[in-house]
Amino acid sequence: MHIQAFFAIAIFLLAYALIISEKIHRTILAMIGGLLMIGFGILNQETAIHHIDFNTLGLLLGMMIIVNTTAETGLFKFIGLWTAKKAGGRPIRIMWMLAVITALASAFLDNVTTIMLMVPVTFSITRQLKVPAFPLIFTQVLASNIGGTATLIGDPPNIMIGSSVKELTFNAFLLNLSPIVVIIMAVNIGLFILIFRRKLKTNDENRKVLMGYSLKGIIQDKPLLIKSLIILGIVILGFFTHQLLHLESATVALAGAFLLLMVSGENMMERAFRSVEWPTLFFFVGLFVLVGGLVETGVISSLADKAMAVTGGDALSGSMLILWLSAVASAFMDNIPFVATMIPLIQDMNNLGVHPIEPLWWSLSLGACLGGNGTLIGASANLVAAGMSEKEGEPISFLRFLKFGFPLMIISIALSSVYIYLRYF
Repeated sequence: MHIQAFFAIAIFLLAYALIISEKIHRTILAMIGGLLMIGFGILNQETAIHHIDFNTLGLLLGMMIIVNTTAETGLFKFIGLWTAKKAGGRPIRIMWMLAVITALASAFLDNVTTIMLMVPVTFSITRQLKVPAFPLIFTQVLASNIGGTATLIGDPPNIMIGSSVKELTFNAFLLNLSPIVVIIMAVNIGLFILIFRRKLKTNDENRKVLMGYSLKGIIQDKPLLIKSLIILGIVILGFFTHQLLHLESATVALAGAFLLLMVSGENMMERAFRSVEWPTLFFFVGLFVLVGGLVETGVISSLADKAMAVTGGDALSGSMLILWLSAVASAFMDNIPFVATMIPLIQDMNNLGVHPIEPLWWSLSLGACLGGNGTLIGASANLVAAGMSEKEGEPISFLRFLKFGFPLMIISIALSSVYIYLRYF
């Protein structure tokens, strides 16, 4: 291994360790790490830019603008209160109904965005019913990571896999991953009810007050709501047909975002751009350059050779190794850098003759997305929910999340193992 490879590994591991420590913001670390790769001559600027996946960035940016603009109408607040009333104000019923809504929303919206929209609504309901918010927030976080696994746009790892492997279309994700996601979600809802049924009790008086709330006036801007829903519908239709239209998913999302801004007026554009999560987008930029350094120095291809040696080039062994490795790794570190490292590795295994290769991609997706449920730092949605809960005066500790999250994650991955084996082998 030449000296450049050692430098690349050292920069990557140092950035990674500091990201896990959470002492400095991960976006700053990823960007500095990427710039060090260029500074040490491991990559030149042109090669670094070539490694940045603009399809992933464009897709995230477009969806953030659409969702944030739609949120301005009060739609998500309306959905939360409507659900609570449909559940008759019964906390356990509200918990699983909101979890199902979160899972469905996360399949078509980014997880972090879904959680940002659901948490404030949840707190207003739990305060009224005088029940702890943790069971509802926790189940929504798990549901967002499970639901996001079902589609190309639901979770950043899937966006990254879909951008790297052109054959894996929006429909391919839906057909291959949604069956197991539905099973995992159903099992988890049963377990949520079993775990939290004693903690979620309220009296008739609290329920009566909640049931008495009027849904009138929650939707603040009906014309904008109609425009948002029409354009969101067109965008989702665009995702289903993007392969036929020879368009990348980012083009579809950005076209929808700017069409919505065009019909909703200039002052909405300023508000939409202010609410975009720029740190998340720059975190991706730094990360792609960091991983690019490992690709250019041959570190990734030598790891692929080792994985081939361990699995003997067998697709079933490779799938199981990737599924469990990515689940455990994603529980303790952000799944985005892990997936960014694994994508070129699986591409190299494909070049070395592993066949069929497709189950390895589905194993990576299931492991990385579901593994995030294991701990508080496993996925971006978990950290966002914890930050918002802390602001509301109900912090979520690492150990409390681990106690419930890790066993549920192991059950989800065990179900995924059975599914991968039965469906593909």
